[in-house]
Amino acid sequence: MVIAKWSVCPWDTLDIETLYDLLSLREKVFVVEQKCFYQDADGLDREAIHVIGRDNAQHLIAYCRIYPQVDGWHIGRVLVDSPFRGQGLARLLMVQALTICGLPSERGPELHLMPMHLSAQCHLTDFYGSLGFEAVGAAYLEDGIPHQDMSRAPAFRTTEGGQHE
Repeated sequence: MVIAKWSVCPWDTLDIETLYDLLSLREKVFVVEQKCFYQDADGLDREAIHVIGRDNAQHLIAYCRIYPQVDGWHIGRVLVDSPFRGQGLARLLMVQALTICGLPSERGPELHLMPMHLSAQCHLTDFYGSLGFEAVGAAYLEDGIPHQDMSRAPAFRTTEGGQHE
């Protein structure tokens, strides 16, 4: 496994180098690789908790952000850098995110009891399904890529391997 360290960073704890690294990797994956031309700076990063995986050389190779809304947690910008895909890092990243969502927080005392939501690229719905997410509504196009809204009830507990207890 290539992850040397996971970091969980609220906005006010991000240093300038980490912020640059995460914005650069998001742009590399979503704008350049997937050819999605959108405004990445959407105003949600300040409210988000940033989950960051770095390799032994301290390069950022896995990332997502989670942020609270009225209807529960939202998980987004989920990515693994292309040279590191296929090694189970996305599952480990999501386990990190789901663990954070399931913990009591000063952001809202009942937030850990709320559902979790994400917008999945359709080819990844089975992956997210294996983590307890279920499709909600019909698939749709976002930036020319088929997506599916998915939600997960907070009652599930996920073990390290992503299995439900």
